[in-house]
Amino acid sequence: MKTGFNMLLWTPHVTQEHESIIRDIKKAGYDGVEFPIFEGTPDHYARMGELLDKIGLGRTVVSVIGPSGKNPLSPDKAQQKAAVDYAKWVIDCAAALGAPILAGPMHSELGYFSGHPPTTAERKRAIAFHRRAGDYAAKKNVRFALEALNRFEVYFINTMEQLSNYLDEVDHPAIKGMYDTFHCNIEEKDPVAAIKTIRKHMIHVHISENDRGTPGKGHVPWAATYRALRAAKYDGWLTIEAFGRALPAVAAATRVWRDFFPTPESCCRDGLKSIKQGWARAR
Repeated sequence: MKTGFNMLLWTPHVTQEHESIIRDIKKAGYDGVEFPIFEGTPDHYARMGELLDKIGLGRTVVSVIGPSGKNPLSPDKAQQKAAVDYAKWVIDCAAALGAPILAGPMHSELGYFSGHPPTTAERKRAIAFHRRAGDYAAKKNVRFALEALNRFEVYFINTMEQLSNYLDEVDHPAIKGMYDTFHCNIEEKDPVAAIKTIRKHMIHVHISENDRGTPGKGHVPWAATYRALRAAKYDGWLTIEAFGRALPAVAAATRVWRDFFPTPESCCRDGLKSIKQGWARAR
């Protein structure tokens, strides 16, 4: 098991200016960081990868599809092409950073709703998109970890059963899935049992409290969650995804209207302690 922390708590675009924060994450005892990729170039991320190598941290990345104009579910051919081009850009940036995992809801446009459940035609378009993007990712040694989001953020994939069935149909070695405690807390009848549902496709895990605050300070059933992850023989990243109000744009996008922890540093420190203690007790 490896522990990571998502840099979105501080910034949507990590640069050399954030070196001190990255070093503090290393000093706190984390194994790696997760970079959001919403902008930038492969050259920029190659330089950031060199910095992470120097500091001694592993890395993963997370991205979303948006703003509008590149929805792979759209019947518009221009949008379908834009979705593939966008996915290739994110993959190129991830590869340059040296990140083998590209996490997030890279299956549909974040925040877009058709007003109806997903259609068969949308599903076919999504599968075609992922097979093309998957072929490109495989050449770059990157794997997607598709994320099911709650129904208030996307309508295409909300549950672990939906995600697992979709990945069965995509059937591509570079297109895998992930488990997120925050979204499963909303959508699953039994969030812990859902780990077994996604187990065969699961290559990444987001550790996120029910209020997006410090893991261990809310009502996510952590002890049972860690036992289930161990029973599933999961040995990958446990990456904390928490959000605060320091960045107005990110706070608005994640619907954070109040403070969930005293400081980002306390969230980072206390979250790691919670993971390590919970994982050790789950043996």
